[in-house]
Amino acid sequence: MRIPLSVLLVAALTLGGCAVVRDSAVNPFNWFGRSTSVPVAAGEPAEATNPLIPQRTGILSRRDTEVDAYVGLPFGEVVDMTIEKIPEGAIIRVTGRAARQGIYAVQLTPEDEDLTPIDGVLSFRLEGIEPARNLPQGAPQTREVVVARKVTNQQLRGVDTIRVEGLSNARVARR
Repeated sequence: MRIPLSVLLVAALTLGGCAVVRDSAVNPFNWFGRSTSVPVAAGEPAEATNPLIPQRTGILSRRDTEVDAYVGLPFGEVVDMTIEKIPEGAIIRVTGRAARQGIYAVQLTPEDEDLTPIDGVLSFRLEGIEPARNLPQGAPQTREVVVARKVTNQQLRGVDTIRVEGLSNARVARR
């Protein structure tokens, strides 16, 4: 009778303690909260240049030493953002919805090249390259893409908020 009673008592205390751990900072799922959607301030329009037209041509031009710049445009809408804690830092996983189908080479472009937080905010833009030919708009599910980016513990030092911007909205997750 003593053993089942003691096992029942230990199980009850253990399960009762789970509610405390669930809401505490010890639980890694609580390190960054759920993301929320916020409006984006209107910015300057992107420069309309064609990346397929070369800037330098000729036999003696040195194309092999040039670094190709990423020419992605911001996505229309950031649908969801989750931040998953890993031992080396965190993985930022973002779902975006484009204006039409066929967007490729999607990436999270940091606002600051060095990934240093500005006032505790680490900001990214969700960008992708549009195809040269017109594709149908399609259903919203066919226009969604998921992209992820790993950030290290050193890059997360001093970060209170992670922000991912699109054209119409931005998603924000706070610690």
